Amino acid sequence: MALINIEIEGIPYQVEEGQTVLEAAKKCGYDIPSLCAYNHGECSRGSCRVCLVKVEGARGLVASCVYPVNEGMKIFIHDPDAVAARRASVELLLSNHSMKCQQCDKNEYCELLYAARVTGAREDMFLGSHTETTIDEITPSIIRDTSKCILCGRCIERCKSAHGKSVLGFEKRGFNTIVGPAENRSLADSPCILCGQCVSVCPTGALMEKSEIGRVDAAMKAGKYVVVQTAPAVRAALGEEFGMPIGTPVTGKMVAALRRLGFKKVFDTNYGADLTIMEEANELLARIKTGGVLPMITSCSPGWVNYCEINYGDLLPHLSSCKSPHEMFGAILKHYYAEKNGIKPEDMFVVSVMPCTAKKYEKEREANSVNGLPDVDAVLTTRELGRLIKRSGINFTKLPDEEFDNDIVGDYTGAGVIFGVTGGVMEAALRTAYFALTGKEHEMIKFEQVRGFEGIKEAALDMGGTVVKVAVAHGMKNAKVLLDQIREGKSEYHFIEIMGCPGGCIAGGGQPYVKPQFLKNEDIDILDTYKEKRASALYSEDERQTIRQSHNNPQMTALYKDFLGEPNSHMAHELLHTTYKARKPFADK
Repeated sequence: MALINIEIEGIPYQVEEGQTVLEAAKKCGYDIPSLCAYNHGECSRGSCRVCLVKVEGARGLVASCVYPVNEGMKIFIHDPDAVAARRASVELLLSNHSMKCQQCDKNEYCELLYAARVTGAREDMFLGSHTETTIDEITPSIIRDTSKCILCGRCIERCKSAHGKSVLGFEKRGFNTIVGPAENRSLADSPCILCGQCVSVCPTGALMEKSEIGRVDAAMKAGKYVVVQTAPAVRAALGEEFGMPIGTPVTGKMVAALRRLGFKKVFDTNYGADLTIMEEANELLARIKTGGVLPMITSCSPGWVNYCEINYGDLLPHLSSCKSPHEMFGAILKHYYAEKNGIKPEDMFVVSVMPCTAKKYEKEREANSVNGLPDVDAVLTTRELGRLIKRSGINFTKLPDEEFDNDIVGDYTGAGVIFGVTGGVMEAALRTAYFALTGKEHEMIKFEQVRGFEGIKEAALDMGGTVVKVAVAHGMKNAKVLLDQIREGKSEYHFIEIMGCPGGCIAGGGQPYVKPQFLKNEDIDILDTYKEKRASALYSEDERQTIRQSHNNPQMTALYKDFLGEPNSHMAHELLHTTYKARKPFADK
């Protein structure tokens, strides 16, 4: 990209041609107050007017988020008219805002509150009626509160860019405008897959995960045997809640914090990931050998499963019948671990810490229970765990590194760790499938062909004379390409991995917010590659493991010998497999 010369406050800079004034200013060390997503474009194109600046020669003030730089441009951020206009813009937004900041879960990370502080916005400068409020709390995953919405449109654009969907849109007109599903329906009555990508980009608390901290508190108070498990992606991002650099693995400190929060046992969901691979890889091989439905598609991502049930009900036979790792582990904890330790299954309360809001819905599915007991009782997002640790006064960065509990269950391999990044489930499955087909380990443990952040990745792998064709997709916009191929009878793949969130679980809807105003110590270029940084944390932990293939986990061998029999046995299906059901969606907008 060619460089051009500009001036900001009379100081010369060279910036990339094609950037907006806002982007160029950030690169030059200026934080113009704004309510734009840092990765420019996921907003209503300058509608909030919070980022106004003066540009010499322009008619009036310009919105820096949409105004392009050009050769010789002179920009004035601190011009008195620009400063006053930015303040007035925020004051107008505040005039239709609920202002219940102390009760808002977004308080620490509210971009509107930050903008108000930076611009010096004054309270009650514009008084009058408020737009009628809708509070939608019906789904187990997401709460929508229009009294906190500033109509930025980020959620609308994220749904389109990630999934090619328009679940959310601008409803009504003028002063009555709100953001919501068609006809202001509940998210529960829409094609929403509950992935939480909209929550990730919402600048206020208008979209939030439904907190289950209270359920965990109640279980502990009631004397339940409360255990916790954490997904691999959590350790790659939790440190960001405490000011640590993006991509810092905090496994040991996370375990130490969970112990201090009072959990009886602290387990790693990677054990469940290894178990999933044992079941899933063998299910795939059985389908290949017996002429079963192919391609088989992974079922670990509940957002993806929701999408398939709503939009591709005819393709449900392609889904693996395996439960997701945390659901599998929950079932094993209540029906194997509990038995071995003399604990009544009904007295055990299983908490899963996940990077995902859709997991909250997943735990409610009737098919994810055994003998009337849900496999998992509560799901906390990474952000909720951060709030819980802060509430308890724990100084996270000062904690020692401690190990997960590992008594008959809990041991895990490197294959389980990489589940949290797109391509990770596929790579873990291939490590075990190769061994099952050839009787020997793959020479190279890594399967580089399925790594990376391309929207769709594909590979053909020779496994002892059997060529297995695979594909990986993340985000439903990419998944749709592969699904339409299957529907049209044009798919040549044996196995497909699909993850609901772009980038996989590392960028799930329950992960810490990646926004520059709350990550002052991060370089803007690092923010642009946060997915890669979090992925690196998982790949590095995989490489540190002595055992990196699920089938070599000694606790897996013991579990099947002592309890399950063999992969895909009758007992395994009772506990570890699930069913799906096509659901009729409402029409997309």
